[in-house]
Amino acid sequence: MAAYGALWPYAGILLIIAALFLWERKFPDAVNRFEETVIAILMTLITIVSFVQVVARYGFNTGWGGALEFTRILFAWMILFGMSYAIKIGAHLGVDAVIRLFPKPLFKLAAVFGALCCVFYAAMLFHAGWLHFFGAKEVTNYRQAGAIGYWQLMYNIGLGLDDLRYPEWMQSTFGVQDRVHRWVAYLMLPIGLGLFAFRSLQAMIQIWSGDRELIIAGHEAEDLVAENKDILKD
Repeated sequence: MAAYGALWPYAGILLIIAALFLWERKFPDAVNRFEETVIAILMTLITIVSFVQVVARYGFNTGWGGALEFTRILFAWMILFGMSYAIKIGAHLGVDAVIRLFPKPLFKLAAVFGALCCVFYAAMLFHAGWLHFFGAKEVTNYRQAGAIGYWQLMYNIGLGLDDLRYPEWMQSTFGVQDRVHRWVAYLMLPIGLGLFAFRSLQAMIQIWSGDRELIIAGHEAEDLVAENKDILKD
């Protein structure tokens, strides 16, 4: 388990979160544009690759063998990166019918507890080893280390993906293996969970300080109707 005990991946995630935090404090609009641009690029790539693949397969009886795996990885990246952004803008759906009946102080505590649950959920997936303090059974393989341990395992063994391959010029120039490393494709797994934990903690602080009501968007349909009521009249 010595390989799984390396601290450099954890330090890397903390460095990314710290850099994002400082960047956002100084240039919040730039961070918003960056996050939106990343999500838009991922969606665009998925759409273009899927469209070209359909045309190539049904129009010319050919295609790219790694297209399905590539779009599947992009889709996973979009989810893992987008879930923290959705926390930030309050786009996650939720049901708040019950807690809306609570007195205001209790409602606030329930909202803080919901955000805290998101933090613990991200922490549990990121690294599950700490759960033995709460009575969870010890595990002796990489699953104990959660997402970060699984990524480290892929990094250490250098296993390649099934269909995606490095270009020949990259293989000859850098001497890499023919198949793209799995750790490259899985890099967003620990990063996405780290960002999700950061945004959830940020939301919890905002709720506690009164700058935010909930971590979820419980009335998005009502808000849309209210925003477009004049259009509906026309």
